[in-house]
Amino acid sequence: MSTFLKITSISELHNFFGCEKPFHPLLSVVNLADISVPREALGKKLTTPFFSISLKTKVGEPFKYGRKYFDFSEGVLLGIAPNQVLEISESSKRGDLEGWALYFHPDLIRGYGLMDSIMEYGFFSYETNEALHLSEKEKGTLNEIVRNISEECQAPIDDFSQDVLVTTIELLINYTKRFYGRQFITRKSEHTDIVSQFQGLLKRYFDAALVEGLPQVRYFAAQLHLSDSYLSDVLKKETGKNAQETIHYFVIDKAKTLLLNTDKTIAEIAFELGFEYPQYFSRLFKGKAGVTPKAYRSGLG
Repeated sequence: MSTFLKITSISELHNFFGCEKPFHPLLSVVNLADISVPREALGKKLTTPFFSISLKTKVGEPFKYGRKYFDFSEGVLLGIAPNQVLEISESSKRGDLEGWALYFHPDLIRGYGLMDSIMEYGFFSYETNEALHLSEKEKGTLNEIVRNISEECQAPIDDFSQDVLVTTIELLINYTKRFYGRQFITRKSEHTDIVSQFQGLLKRYFDAALVEGLPQVRYFAAQLHLSDSYLSDVLKKETGKNAQETIHYFVIDKAKTLLLNTDKTIAEIAFELGFEYPQYFSRLFKGKAGVTPKAYRSGLG
């Protein structure tokens, strides 16, 4: 028997949770107190095509996300992107959980500006230990927005229904961004330490005797036990540059030193810094420094 459960529709999701039929084909607000997870689903890996935002207000851990269990103390918000794998770690019956979960299919927001902006928002790929801890006031704000979404789902569909739903979901996400901004401020000392550790790792990587390729964000994120998205968001908040930009600018600074203080060819410098192709190094250098490596070495930069 397959260990994977692939749910493809809101109706299938409601059926899996033992809930009543949904009011809308592309969106649902599920009351967590109404769901049950059958014992026969234990150990299964669940995937869905939906974005989800969940606020859980009662202890219980029926799912495992990535390698971690949901670390839900009361008032913790978690976002999950489509096609992420959830492992069902324990069964539950109605009333074991409290809170809500919003699920919506990408087709609901396709053609709207939200589709582009949501893909750039790291919240949906943060690890569980990077979830948003809400104050009572913040919970009240999000609860009210989700209540409006739920009521709109149950209203008769008209020409404005989709616009209203998408706008209200966008409002929910914007408030989530605001509250994460507050959390980043309250955790400033912790984030400053992350920046310092990241910079140390970056320096040690290139100080090594042999650089094994241009480093990827995921390498440093793994070293720091963070998700790629959360690391990038912390760096962006603290330094103005995300993780990829920070790596690139560090590499370009190293390249400038080598160009001015060694007789190595541009190709040799490219390979030393981990580039597989010198042409890519030259394009990146020009994009960041404004001139080609050759022009910079000649004093034209």
